[in-house]
Amino acid sequence: MESVSAPDDRRYSACHSWARPEEDGSVRIGITHVAAAILGDAVHLEMPSEGVDLHAGEPVGLIESSYVVFEIVSPVSGALLEVNPAVADSPELATSDPYGAGWLFRLRMPDPAGFDALAPAREYPARPGAAGE
Repeated sequence: MESVSAPDDRRYSACHSWARPEEDGSVRIGITHVAAAILGDAVHLEMPSEGVDLHAGEPVGLIESSYVVFEIVSPVSGALLEVNPAVADSPELATSDPYGAGWLFRLRMPDPAGFDALAPAREYPARPGAAGE
């Protein structure tokens, strides 16, 4: 994966996930470039079913590569609206395009204040191993 930085239009968790508000009021979630670099090429994805309530800071699924399993942790709480069908069919998108086509899921947040607890891009590590990660 080429050098990537964290886009300014979303917020970031210490667990290497991002959250971006959508125009329809939902929040799109994915993994960061740091997680993608740690994983390499993803080969398998496990996600919960739509409609399930997810809680910030809790594991919600797994991404597996040929040599590591990465626990997906939701950066915010809410009801799962949709798992990205493209990533469900092609898990490698999660690591090859983590800020674009490789987003993981969308949820509806009951309290948007949870979004404010996440870090802006300037505070998120630029590379694997940065900031003591």
